[in-house]
Amino acid sequence: QVHLAESGGASVLPGGSQLLRCDVSGAVFSPNVWGWFRQAPGKERELVGLINKEVQKRYADAMTGRILITKYFTENSMVLYLRIHRLNVQDTARYYCAASRGPIDYNDRDVAGKFENWGQGTQLTVSS
Repeated sequence: QVHLAESGGASVLPGGSQLLRCDVSGAVFSPNVWGWFRQAPGKERELVGLINKEVQKRYADAMTGRILITKYFTENSMVLYLRIHRLNVQDTARYYCAASRGPIDYNDRDVAGKFENWGQGTQLTVSS
């Protein structure tokens, strides 16, 4: 079992950047794919980006060029990061990290459904 806990959400001004963090514990070496998702009020959960064990990354088209996903292992845990640059009000959402054994088809209509483990999310609000 993998346990995920997001942090780093805040209320920020447009144009800035924010670093979101996901602390992972438990069977951290079991998942093959890690993802960041977000859900804005009244909207469906959407994919932000993926990173796999081989550190191959895939970002949502709307986010490419503005985000960076990285991961770091320690002896018994892992940290997954999401850095978002040039924030705008459309980035306001609750952000979730998730883990999957995979495989993941980025073009799948229900990518989120392929992830077995989720955190509780962290709220990022972009407002002037």
